[in-house]
Amino acid sequence: MTAALALSLGEPAGIGPDVVLAAWRAREAAGLPAFFVVGDPACLAARARLLGLSVPIEIVEPGTAASAFREALPVVPAGPRATAEPGRPDGTSARAVVESLDRAVDLVQAGAAAGLVTAPLAKAVVYEAGFRFPGHTEYLAARCTPPGGVAPRPVMMIWSQALAVVPATIHIPLAQVSAAVTADLLVETGRIVARDMVRRFGLPRPRLAFAGLNPHAGEAGTIGREDETVVRPAIERLRAEGIEATGPFPADTLFHAEAREAYDVVIGMYHDQVLIPAKTLAFHDGVNATLGLPLVRTSPDHGTAFAIAGTGRANPSSLMAALRLARRFADADAA
Repeated sequence: MTAALALSLGEPAGIGPDVVLAAWRAREAAGLPAFFVVGDPACLAARARLLGLSVPIEIVEPGTAASAFREALPVVPAGPRATAEPGRPDGTSARAVVESLDRAVDLVQAGAAAGLVTAPLAKAVVYEAGFRFPGHTEYLAARCTPPGGVAPRPVMMIWSQALAVVPATIHIPLAQVSAAVTADLLVETGRIVARDMVRRFGLPRPRLAFAGLNPHAGEAGTIGREDETVVRPAIERLRAEGIEATGPFPADTLFHAEAREAYDVVIGMYHDQVLIPAKTLAFHDGVNATLGLPLVRTSPDHGTAFAIAGTGRANPSSLMAALRLARRFADADAA
């Protein structure tokens, strides 16, 4: 039987447990692939009781998770108890969160799981447990670096049926973006995106559209020179390598329905430039997918949402989309 996906528990005070339980309950109607949770089974059982949900939980080994999935939510125990109450994050569960993630990655790298789906974590909490990375992406790059080798370059894609986007720079202040956007960065990002869209999305010739950095993509250099001196040369280098890259385009006209028909993915210069349209078009269905790694990793495109944890109001759609996309990636890698 095909290996199931591993799902890290994430921050127990957030909506991670809520959407995991809801996703398992919708598994047949939503056509979800088999997955197992890595972490504290008691945390999930307690959340199910709080929400009034009948969810049988079965402690399993990774190899039996797929066969158990139809009748129960499979859980591979890892780490200490996750005791934080819904909506009240504290350091008591930091170790549980980190060890859940560590164990899930171990299982994927060992081939015991087909891919990794990560529930949201609270960075301030896991920092208390010695987690030294800005987020999942940087952590996974470190975990995928061979001893003495070069770290892979992870690329964040926000994907939905309506739109796929990649920010070339991510969590940096806007004042630093212009200096951070270099031709080499854009070329490397474009190569990784093109390669993974061929390999994992099955597109024989993916179409990459680049958004300009400045308003009107610089208006031929009259509103900033970066689009002419940095972005356009990067596009020309990619085209010389046979990658179908176009732009730079004014970002304000790049995301309407007719424009979206002309490309498969937009590579933008900074976080909000591309995430605002992505979340406007598919707030509940977007997936955070990490490209450029030797393993499969996706995540729901939302945070811990402490304000609604344990209330029954959390929407599991993004997690369900992340599970389906992870299975698609894993099957493509296997093929």
